[in-house]
Amino acid sequence: MGNFKNAGQTWRCEDKRVKAHDFPSQAVGKAIPYGVYDIQANAGMVNVGMSHDTAEFAVESMTKWWKSVGSRHYGGSKRLLICADSGGSNGSRTRLWKVALQQFSDAFALKVTVLHYPPGTSKWNKIEHKMFSFISINWKGEPLVSYEAVVNLISTTTTKAGLRVVAELDQNNYATGIKISDKQMDELSIRYHKKHPAWNYTVSPRRHTRM
Repeated sequence: MGNFKNAGQTWRCEDKRVKAHDFPSQAVGKAIPYGVYDIQANAGMVNVGMSHDTAEFAVESMTKWWKSVGSRHYGGSKRLLICADSGGSNGSRTRLWKVALQQFSDAFALKVTVLHYPPGTSKWNKIEHKMFSFISINWKGEPLVSYEAVVNLISTTTTKAGLRVVAELDQNNYATGIKISDKQMDELSIRYHKKHPAWNYTVSPRRHTRM
């Protein structure tokens, strides 16, 4: 983030001078958006991180969504379906992602089924076309000068089809390089599906106490 050029054009009464190159040394910080999009409700939530894009950050974003939005609309549900990309912080091969998902499942007594898009196919992920594309349109030509600007621009994103987006700033510091042992993996209550088990699996709660 900083007073850097952001692609796109907007109508202005006066020119706004910005820097052409976004050098990290000149930035005021970095904003890491992690989004959750509800296809049925055409509504989304974006958790804006400040430190690192890790698996713990990804699941914390899911937790924020469930506490503030998901539980209000689907509070009686016992199952949750997540369609996710195959790489990144929620990658299909990331052990920490599965461990954090188990903690999420335990905390809310939800059976969580994850279906990963195969590598190279994330362009078909609905969240890219139904939410993040419109966020990019909404902030085109606007310098992302602060966290407040990022959160406000995301939160004011709407479409004619009725898309609603809320955004929150996540000030937690997420550590990188966390190793998950074989013992921790063996303790997970996870069932890999018969069809493409590397990409499709279900995590069940190990206890039944809701938060």
